Amino acid sequence: MAPLVSVVIPVFNGSDHLDRCLAFLSLSQEAPLECIVVDDGSTDDSAKIAQRYGGKVLSTGGRQGPARARNIGAAAAEGSILVFLDSDVTIYPDTLAKLIGEFAADPHLDAVMGSYDDEPSAENFISQYRNLMHCFVHQHSNRQATTFWAGCGAIRREVFVSFGGFDEKYRAAAIEDIELGYRMAAAGRKLVLRPDIQVKHLKRWSLRSMIKSDFLHRALPWSELAIRSGRMPNDLNLRVSQRISVSLVFLLSILAGCLVWGRGAYFLLPLMVTFFILLSYYWLECSRRDHVLITALMTTLGAIGLLAFRHHVGVVFLLVLLSWFAVFARRRYAKPLSVWSRRTGVLVGGYCWSVVVFAWVYLPSNRLGVAFLIGMLVVVALNQRFYLFLAGHRGRLFALAAIPFHLLYFISSGLAFMLTLIRYRLGHFESPVVLTTGGSSNPGVS
Repeated sequence: MAPLVSVVIPVFNGSDHLDRCLAFLSLSQEAPLECIVVDDGSTDDSAKIAQRYGGKVLSTGGRQGPARARNIGAAAAEGSILVFLDSDVTIYPDTLAKLIGEFAADPHLDAVMGSYDDEPSAENFISQYRNLMHCFVHQHSNRQATTFWAGCGAIRREVFVSFGGFDEKYRAAAIEDIELGYRMAAAGRKLVLRPDIQVKHLKRWSLRSMIKSDFLHRALPWSELAIRSGRMPNDLNLRVSQRISVSLVFLLSILAGCLVWGRGAYFLLPLMVTFFILLSYYWLECSRRDHVLITALMTTLGAIGLLAFRHHVGVVFLLVLLSWFAVFARRRYAKPLSVWSRRTGVLVGGYCWSVVVFAWVYLPSNRLGVAFLIGMLVVVALNQRFYLFLAGHRGRLFALAAIPFHLLYFISSGLAFMLTLIRYRLGHFESPVVLTTGGSSNPGVS
C-alpha cells in the first residue's frame, strides 16, 4: 500500500506563481491526500488563490517566515509522508509518484529531495544563470545526501516530528531546510538526493535580489551553521573545489584592492577587455535586451575608457570600441549561414581574439598583477564543469558571460565566511557544537 502524502506549501505574497504551482499539482499522476497552503502574512490574494483549489488554507497570523509556515502545515497534516514544495515551483506529472516510490521501495529511507530542472521559467539572463546554477548543484551532488531541500523534498512525518521540524529562528527564506538536514545526517538518518525527481523554478531573479540572497540569506547563515556544527561536508555548494574557489577569489579580491590602492587599477584592463568582448557577443546574439547586460556592458566600457586614457594607453579603448562596432555590424548586416556571414565571422572573430591577446600580453605591468590574472584563470579552471554545463544548455557565449557573475558569488561567500569567523572569534555567538541528537527545542511541530 502506498503511503499517504500531505503536500505543504508556504506562501508570502506569491500570487504571481501560486496559481501555476497549484494548477500543476492538480495534474499530478499521484493525487496527494491533501494540500495544505500556509499563508505567511500575505498582503495580496494568495489565500484566495489557494482556496480556489480546495485545499486547506492556514495562516501564521503574520509574517513569521517559511520555517514557521512549514511547521504549522506539518502539524496539521494527516499523511504519513510530508512533501514540501515552494510556492514558486511547478511539479511534473510524475514528481509525486517518484517521491512516493522512493519511500515504498526503501522502508529505511527517512527523507528524499529532488532537483530544479534545466528549463527555468524566467527568461532574463540573471534568472537563467541563477536557476541553472542550482540545477547544476543538484545534478552533480552526492546521491547519499547530507542535507535537505524544502523546495521539493519529502520526509516521513514521524521523523520530522522527532527532530522538531524546521528551526524557526530563520525568519526569512534561508537555510532552515539545510539545517534540518544537517541534524538528521548527524544523527545517522538516511537522506537521498534524486536528481531525476524534478520541478521547474518560476522565480524571476534580478542582480540585486541575487546578491542579497547569496550574501544575507545563504552565505552568512550557512557560514554560521558550519562553524557552530563543526561540519562542512564535501557536497552541494561546499565541495572542496568550491571552498578553494571561494578562498582563492577572496584572496584575489584583497590583492586587487592592494594593487588598486598602491598602483592603480591598470592591471584589471585585460579582464575588463575580455569580459566586455564576450558579453558583447552574447548580448548581440540573445533575443532579449536584458537591462543587467546593458548596464554591465556600459559600466565595463566606461571603466576601460577611464583606465586606458588615465594610463596613456587610449589605443586599447579604441581597439575595444572598434571590436564592438565590428560585432554589431556583422550581426546586423550579415545574413545567417551566408558566405558573407562566414567570412565576416572569421574576420571579426580573429580581430576580437587579437584584441584580447594583446590586452593580456601587453597590459600587465607588474608581477602581482600577472599573479592576479593567473589566479583568476585557476578559478575558472576549477569550475570548468559548471561552465561546460552552462555551455551545453545555453551555449558557449552564455557560459562565458556568466563567469563574472559566478566570481561575484564566490566573493560574497568569502566575505560572509570571513565576517562570520570574526564574529565567532570575538565571541558574538556560541562555540561550535556537534549535532548528534534528534531533538530540538523548536515548539513548532507536534
